[in-house]
Amino acid sequence: MNLNMRGWTSGWRRWHAAGCALVAGILLAGQTASAATFTTSLDREAMELGESATLDLTFEGGGPSGTPTLPNIPGLNISYVGPSSQFSFVNGQTSSTVTHHFTVTASRPGVYTIPGLSIDVDGTTLSSQPLKLTVAQPQAPSAASINSGSQVAFAKVILPNKDHLYVGEVTSAELEIWLRDDVQNFGNLQLTALPADGFNVGKLTERPRHRTQLGNRVYTVIPVSIALTTIKTGTLTFGPLTAQMVIVLPGANNQGGDPFFRQFFNQGEQKQITLTTDTYSITALHLPGNPPAGFTGAVGHFSMQVSEGPTNVSAGDPITLHVRLEGRGALDAVSLPDFSNWNGFKTYPATAKTEYTDPQGLEGAKTFEQIIAPQNPDVREIPAFALSYFDPDLNQYQTLAQPALAITVHPSGAAAVPSIAATKPATSEAPAAQSDILPVKQELGALRPTGAPLLVQPFFLALQGVPVLALVAAFIWRRRADSLANNPRLRRQRAVAQLVQTGLGDLRKFASENNSEQFFATLFRLLQEQLGERLDCPASAITESVVDERLGALSVPADIINGLRELFQLCNQARYAPVRDAQELAAVAAKFENVSRALPAIKA
Repeated sequence: MNLNMRGWTSGWRRWHAAGCALVAGILLAGQTASAATFTTSLDREAMELGESATLDLTFEGGGPSGTPTLPNIPGLNISYVGPSSQFSFVNGQTSSTVTHHFTVTASRPGVYTIPGLSIDVDGTTLSSQPLKLTVAQPQAPSAASINSGSQVAFAKVILPNKDHLYVGEVTSAELEIWLRDDVQNFGNLQLTALPADGFNVGKLTERPRHRTQLGNRVYTVIPVSIALTTIKTGTLTFGPLTAQMVIVLPGANNQGGDPFFRQFFNQGEQKQITLTTDTYSITALHLPGNPPAGFTGAVGHFSMQVSEGPTNVSAGDPITLHVRLEGRGALDAVSLPDFSNWNGFKTYPATAKTEYTDPQGLEGAKTFEQIIAPQNPDVREIPAFALSYFDPDLNQYQTLAQPALAITVHPSGAAAVPSIAATKPATSEAPAAQSDILPVKQELGALRPTGAPLLVQPFFLALQGVPVLALVAAFIWRRRADSLANNPRLRRQRAVAQLVQTGLGDLRKFASENNSEQFFATLFRLLQEQLGERLDCPASAITESVVDERLGALSVPADIINGLRELFQLCNQARYAPVRDAQELAAVAAKFENVSRALPAIKA
């Protein structure tokens, strides 16, 4: 039995080897030399704003060595998804196909042309034909269909009940998502487009849900507050906002029956829907002319508290001036008046810290610490100063005045004159005591050498150079400090560099903790701060549109623009997208680190 098994096994191996050789020969014989081909295709030629299309780059008979690079097309965001491959053997002919998939979304409606591409494949340049993509403006449901209760779900926007806004004014819009009572469940809500021409879009905060009657149907209302800051004048438009979500509706055979029974057994069918709002407009005005002297650009409602210390100092000693502003408005735009013209004082750059008291970042407090140093003892008080702001509700400027603060300044290095001890002259009535006088030594004793004089010893000579080096170092430090004080652009550049370095550590920490909300909030702030510093504009004015409008005009490489646009879109989508895992967050942090390294080369 064992001999038979060994013989069978040996024979099977010979037949298997012969079969493999035969198949290999057939494959080699079936292969024919064919030129590589390259084609591009879209899964759709038309779509609505908020939807996405798939762009495929297909290579047959060969492929590029890396990921194909697509040109920057204003208004379109093209993101790489990944490759797929296919191998076939038909009638003795073998073929291989590699397809690179991209997702295409649009930021505004229009007709777009994806130009023909030229890609090198094994030393040969292959070209494709251009493709056309039409993006239509989505239409919101009519008021009649909404009021009739025929809409399963719809969305609308409520803007502030005001005739106009002012540049720099912060406000809040509300997006309401309405779901009819027959929607059994919903999820995966994603905001796909948020056009806001003339606004800087801040945080999105979901408010408590409620139910309301509309016609003869009951709807669940999901309100979402959107923080907005006006950044230009004229007629500003907001919308149309588009969103996608998955809802669960009763199945075709489950319309009747007990609602509790249907919900308990989760009977129903899933359906993905797209929600679209109307386009809304509002007028933005310039601030009135002739602002007060203490106006630095603050718009809102504020109060001020001031304290100082110490108040009893010597000339040249520092005094810290604490200024705290509380209220509602764009706190990032609030700054202190210029104190450099105060006579008798030397001023240093102020530091600021902002704390928000509401989730949207519209209300809070900003604390300044201003270092001043009186230069002579003639200074008796800290001069009065004022900080002005524009109140958009009163349509006029308001001034917060701080009276002069008394201080005491002593001369620098002042000290009491020491008393000199002297021997009182002897008198006849009271002769001077002689007990403290030592007797004269008659023998000097043996003399011994004490070594080289201190003046010529090496350590003593080296010690004399320490004050000179300290003076030179102090001079260099003072020159650098004065240069930095007179160069606000350089101060901001260094502050942003430090902020980005610290922020990268925070991003890695939030990624390891899988804290998606804090991760994307920090990422968005770092993008605003670094781009704002490079383009020399306020960080609050940086939006996704700046990437196309400003960076494109500066001849910034396309890979940097694409990377920034992708990071901004990830921040926007993260507000309603499912929570990402730690590995995905770490990949996003690495992508930001690569982009941030290239940003210092951008010059506005």
